[in-house]
Formats: sequence, structure tokens, C-alpha cells
Amino acid sequence: MIVGLFRWAVGIWGYSGYQTPPMHGDFEAQRHWMEITTQLPISKWYFFDLQYWGLDYPPLTAYHSWLLGKIGFWIQPRWFALGTSRGIEEQLLKVYMRATVLISEYVSYVPAAVLFNRKITKLRGVSAWESSIVLTAVLMQPATILIDHAHFQYNTVMLGLVLASMTSVLANRYLWSCVFFVGALCFKQMALYFAPAMFAYLVGVCLEPRPNVLRFLSVALVTILSFAVIFGPLLLGSLYESTKDLKLVDGLEPPPILRSLPLQIDMKSWYYPLVLQLAQSIHRIFPFARGIFEDKVANFWGCVHTIHKLNSYPIPMLQRISMLATFISILPTCMTISLFPRKELLPWALASSAWGFFLFSFQVHEKSILLPLLPMTVLLGSEGGLGSEMRAWIGWANTLGVWTLFPLLKRDELRMPYVVLTLLWTYLLGLPPSSWNLYTPRQTEVAAPTKLLHLAFYIAMLTWHILEAFVPPPTGKPDLWVVINALIGAAGFGICFLWSSWQLILRSGLMEDYFGVRIRLETLGKVDSKEQKTTKKSQ
Repeated sequence: MIVGLFRWAVGIWGYSGYQTPPMHGDFEAQRHWMEITTQLPISKWYFFDLQYWGLDYPPLTAYHSWLLGKIGFWIQPRWFALGTSRGIEEQLLKVYMRATVLISEYVSYVPAAVLFNRKITKLRGVSAWESSIVLTAVLMQPATILIDHAHFQYNTVMLGLVLASMTSVLANRYLWSCVFFVGALCFKQMALYFAPAMFAYLVGVCLEPRPNVLRFLSVALVTILSFAVIFGPLLLGSLYESTKDLKLVDGLEPPPILRSLPLQIDMKSWYYPLVLQLAQSIHRIFPFARGIFEDKVANFWGCVHTIHKLNSYPIPMLQRISMLATFISILPTCMTISLFPRKELLPWALASSAWGFFLFSFQVHEKSILLPLLPMTVLLGSEGGLGSEMRAWIGWANTLGVWTLFPLLKRDELRMPYVVLTLLWTYLLGLPPSSWNLYTPRQTEVAAPTKLLHLAFYIAMLTWHILEAFVPPPTGKPDLWVVINALIGAAGFGICFLWSSWQLILRSGLMEDYFGVRIRLETLGKVDSKEQKTTKKSQ
């Protein structure tokens, strides 16, 4: 209830695109999708007016928009009238839309977070008091609240499905894990950030300690069926509508992915509407034509673009380069988690994979930072998660993450919620800028290099805020402070990626088993080498 009140209070402030015609922002995009899914045939959902917030998320988002649009249309038809409702900013509509985010989160993300926290804290022997602190930290994560409940999106539905999948893994229910993860992928394609690590883990549990063909086939079959069930209404609905109106598909232009096929598909065939709808949805879900990143995102490509403009290169070449860089970055993670498929390692693998995608993949938005922050934050519930070293790293990553969102939040007039939520969350965990106790000379549990590194970034963030607030940028460089924000953030996220990947390798026992390196991890709150070997043999 308390975390719900904070979310609702944040919703009192502005949102993306408020009074900024003609496109407005994410609030209008979500409202518009409710409009088109309730007022148009299902075959037109992915084709209608693509220049004005055309639907570009997977089918589960479309069904979600349809349900919320139906309820909203019953309350006030004017909100979702086709064409005439564009840019509407009525106060009651804002209340309704804010309520849909809150209810959607309490149906998906909140119960999933509670269940996962119970499972992981029980697995690692964490006390009930510490477990409650961890749950509060997860639910009060400032970046998630600010993006979904202030800026306005439904990311927590996807994140809740990911948490449900992770919870199923902890309970050894691998088939349910597949169902929930496919649901996450079919709600927002950004869940692909976690897909390689999750796939590698499931392959590992099918091969260790001995190959289990039945489990592998079951996982494959359930995954395929889950995709079929979710895409089924879209495809079958389009096929049904085309049989009722043979001219329905005549005016629909085939997407590039369909035109590039070596096979010539008969447009008069009965199955053409199925192929057309599937190709168009994939084309919309993966918009490669937009460019390698959006805005001034704090990742590798954003930094390179600051020095050397990437928009001068062909998009296909950038796609291949980013795909190769992403593959190389996540390969050690996937190999490690497939060789050592242990439950307690899964959050580390998901965090490392998501950091790799955020830093190197194609078409990254600054809001995608929510994905790597999720598995890192839930690690507070692991053994030693609230210890000084782990808390310092996880808190630093979250503070840095929400700090890089500030330019976006500033445009939406969300400075005050940003300050209040960030200070509240850091106060809860005893972290800067609310408390500097972890970084004092008397605190010996945090390594000296870690202290110096984190303090340098904290000082840089605070200095940036002062300069951004009081020093106007030069006339010829109006985006100077935003660019500096992105550069500092990218450097920090790169360190987070390396730290997550290194911790996964250390905790897996790979260094000890394959290289004979004796590493003691007691200060990190982990089991010693004997316990690691015992755990591995028991599996």
C-alpha cells in the first residue's frame, strides 16, 4: 500500500509529451494504441497511420491496450474516438491512464517481486527483516517508478513477467519459466536483453548433470506453443477478417522483410494474410531503420557518435557491427551460465547479458536502463546482498542509472520526483548522497579501489547537477550537459558490465575449477570454495 501511494503521488506530476503537439509523447502513444486496437479491425493494428505512433510493440502489448481501451471507452467514449481523440489531455483521462499503470503493475510486477524475494531469500538463508528491506528496495527503485508512473509507460508488466520466469527457475518449474519469459518477450521486445542468458541457462539444466532429452524437448515445445498462443489471435483474426472481406488486404503494403524474400508469395492465396500480418508485426517490432540509438543514450555507440558521427555509415553495416559487438560481449556470460546452471547465478547472468545489450546493441533508448538494473537490484536478496560491498555496487549502479535519466525527466518537468525518490531510496540503503558512511576510512568492508571509483562518480554526478542548474551551455553547444551526462553514464555502465560479468565467473567456480586459482569470497558474502564444489557435485 505504501509503495502504491508513492507511485500515485508521482503521477500527480507531468508526463511525456504534455502540451507538446503535434506528436505529444509516450502518454499519447499508449492512449493512441488503445484507440486503434478498440476502433479498428485486428488486421489493421500494425498498419494504421504508422507516421503517428504506429503500433511497434509485440501482440501482448496490443491485447493489453485493447483491454484497457475497452474499459476506458465504456467510461468515456470521447477518450478513444478514432481520429478525433488525438492529443486529448483531459484530467479524468490522465487519472484513468495513471490508474491503468498502477493496476497493471499490481497484477504483474508487485506479486512477482514478492514471490521472487521470498524464494531467493529462503534459498540463501536471509532473515525476514532483511528480506523486507530488500523487497522495499526493489519496489521503491526510483528509475522504474519515474519512467512508468511519471514519464508514462508499462515497463513493469514486462519486468514482472521476467521476475515470474526467474521465480519459476528457483522453484525448478522450467516449463512455467518458459511461458512467463515468452510472455515478457511478447509484451516488450526489450526482454531480448535477457534472452541469451536465459536460453543458455535452460540449455545448461537440460545437459547437467546428465543430458535430459525429455526436459529439452518439453522446454522447446512449450516455448513454441507459448509464442503460437500469443500470436494466434492476431494471425487468425486477420485471416478471419480477410475471408469476410477479400479486399481488406488489398491496400496494405507488404513490409520490406516480405518483399526481400527469395520466394514469390501469391497475394490471392488463402495464407497470404497470415504471412503479411506476421511479417508486418516483425517489421514494426524491430525498427532497424530508426538508427543505432535514440537521443543521447549513455552507451558505447552514443560515446563513439560524440567523437565520430555514426549516421554517415549505412544502417545495414551498423546493424552487423552492433550485432557482432553484442554477441562478443555476452558470449562469456552465456558460456559460464550454461556450464554452471545454478539458480543463484541466474540474476548475475541476466544482469551481465542486459548490460551487454544496453551498451552494444542496436536501437537502444535511455529507458532501457531499467532492464540491467532489475536483476542487479534483486541481488540484494542474495546471501550478503545487504553487505557493504554488494550494497555499494548495486546502489551505485541504481543511482547512476536514474541520474542518466535526468535529461529525459527534466523535459517532463519531473525534477522534484527525481530528487525525492532518489534521496529516499539511497537513505533506505544508507548510500550517497543521503549517507556517506560506506565510504569513510573507518569502513573496511568496502575495498579501497571500490571506494575511490564510486566516490569519483558520485562527485562527478553532484558536480554535473550544479553546473547544469546554474551554468548555461555555450551557444554553439546547447546539448553540452546532456552529452557529458551520457559520457559519464556510459563509462559507469561499462564498469557495471565488467563487474557483473566478473562476479558471475568468480561465483561459478570457473576460475577455480579450470585454472586452479584459489579465490576466497567470504568478504563478498559468498560461500567458500569447498561449498562451491559441494554444490556443484550435488547438482
